[in-house]
Amino acid sequence: MTHFKRLVCLANSRKGGERCVAGMVVDSQQWVRPVSARINHEISRQERQYKDGSDPRVLDIIDIPLLHRRPSSYQSENWLLDPRRHWARAGRAEWNQLLTAEQRPSSLWINGHSTPGRLNDRIPIEEAATLPDSLKLVRVSRVTLRLHSPNASSDAAKRPMDAVFRHGGRLYIMRVTDPEYELAYRNKPGKVHELGESFLTVSLGEEFKGYAYKLAAAIIERAKIEAGSKT
Repeated sequence: MTHFKRLVCLANSRKGGERCVAGMVVDSQQWVRPVSARINHEISRQERQYKDGSDPRVLDIIDIPLLHRRPSSYQSENWLLDPRRHWARAGRAEWNQLLTAEQRPSSLWINGHSTPGRLNDRIPIEEAATLPDSLKLVRVSRVTLRLHSPNASSDAAKRPMDAVFRHGGRLYIMRVTDPEYELAYRNKPGKVHELGESFLTVSLGEEFKGYAYKLAAAIIERAKIEAGSKT
């Protein structure tokens, strides 16, 4: 049986060649991550599009058709989507709505494990398996975007980007998978770009080579929202 949940979209992030979408139920802090029945749970464009063929955007309020919960280890927020039905846009969220949904965890899960060049960005899978959730919405006073040089075998479209920020007194450097920010900054001159007050959707991805990686799945800048550039 199909259930419709009305969510504020808080991530439509890159996952391989497809997307990972997540949001909170309107007027609550209940996270929902719609997933497909495929092995990697990614959502195709056809499965996530609106009736007019357009793609959901961060801060859209969306009615999403879901079949039932499908938790996977620490990704307790997963729900199996109904791919036969279109998603429906019901409005847009504002900055003040994000303030009511803000989460204030003392840390972003377990710290102390880092990939080269990043900091506190991964968790051994044995430790991650003990965690109750995999999504956080946190507010930070500033974010630094740091772009890497593209690999010799790749083009600028695959240029990795990191988010550098502090939360709970700790420094984090983690991979950005927000496609809007990847597109907006990958061709800009310079390797470092400063952003002001922002919300970050931090997602704990599926296992990769023995680790669960923390990802900046969405960046939501206060200045952009209040200027109306995302309406």
